[in-house]
Amino acid sequence: MSEDILPHAQSPLSEWLSYLDVLHTNGIDLGLDRVGMVAKKGCLTKPAPTVITVAGTNGKGSTCTIIEAILLHAGYKTGMYNSPHLINYNERVRINGKELNDERHTEAFAVIEVLRGEISLSFFEFCTLAALWLFLANQVDVVILEVGLGGRLDATNVVDHDVTVITSLSIDHVDWLGDDIEVIGFEKAGIFRSHKPAVCGQPEPPASVSECAHNIDAPLHQVGYQFNYQQEGNVWHWQCGAFYLKDLPIPNLPLPNAATALMALELSDLDVTDKHIVEGLSNVKLAGRMQKVSDSPLVLLDVAHNPQSAAYLASQITARKQEGVVKVHAVVGMMRDKDIVSTLEEMKQVVDVWYPASLCGPRAADASMLAKHLSQPTICYKSPTDAFEAAKASVGLKREIVIVFGSFFTVGEIADLISKTE
Repeated sequence: MSEDILPHAQSPLSEWLSYLDVLHTNGIDLGLDRVGMVAKKGCLTKPAPTVITVAGTNGKGSTCTIIEAILLHAGYKTGMYNSPHLINYNERVRINGKELNDERHTEAFAVIEVLRGEISLSFFEFCTLAALWLFLANQVDVVILEVGLGGRLDATNVVDHDVTVITSLSIDHVDWLGDDIEVIGFEKAGIFRSHKPAVCGQPEPPASVSECAHNIDAPLHQVGYQFNYQQEGNVWHWQCGAFYLKDLPIPNLPLPNAATALMALELSDLDVTDKHIVEGLSNVKLAGRMQKVSDSPLVLLDVAHNPQSAAYLASQITARKQEGVVKVHAVVGMMRDKDIVSTLEEMKQVVDVWYPASLCGPRAADASMLAKHLSQPTICYKSPTDAFEAAKASVGLKREIVIVFGSFFTVGEIADLISKTE
């Protein structure tokens, strides 16, 4: 792209995003050398007095959002960075729980474009640096960072973290992280910092996690040991040593992530009271996680895209069936580099009718790839939209539901479709 047509601060956000898509030769390029040089040049490695960074196979977004919700009720000015987005890029950055307008993002992009000079940055690296600049410019009190891929070599790891979190560990992103759970643990634990507290919400994690913490003297707080939690009816209890929080409200997000979030906050030295925790847990929600987008028919969106997240989704649907749901219609679209067989296997026990859909892009799975692993003959659909329309048309009774899952791309397409028809 020649300099006379380079986007500038006043260029449309869409123009900037198109530019970033082709700026670097590799869509994913793990490593901290390039992004680290730009971060140091822009003084972006400490974007707030307190930084909490969250890695993990599943549960990162939920854990970050719970932390954000509690801190907002505690009166802190927060900055949160997460990815990918469902519908609009603006979803990736929030200040005080709110998305920013296009102009703020293009302003940040223009700053990073100047800072990088001749340094090539991937889409995610560029966006991460822009988010850090926005947090610094808005003088937030606390930054909550969701790691993109892995941890050790992820762009978010250029930041000086104060508390680090691993939510869960399972085999995913095999092309980039491999299929050895010990290696995956090592990569995730690469966000740990010497003499800074670390949290692990995965029960009995691979030994590499504790080894990484021990090697750099990072105090590790492990679920089942340093902290624990228990559900009892419609409330739950959390414990860290001799400290107890009892009769907490059950959030609309996975309880293991809520427990992990509380441990991170306990270690952060931030001023958070029991009242703030109760308020945050009572009000927290996250798009694309058991998100209800329609009542007639009842439509739920969930980005579950691997066996672990699918197992949790299946448990939630089972609970719905126990409450009176009689039939589940499932729209599913996945990436072919995911564990399609095991993910679908987790859902077979709760889904009555399948609507497999093809996605677009080099990593996308064709609907026929999904259909051959399903337990019943199915019609294949060329897109999630087509599959969703067929599912809606097939819903008969009020006690039937439609669940859309399998990928951010699948859920994002349907969320966008619904938002445009409201």
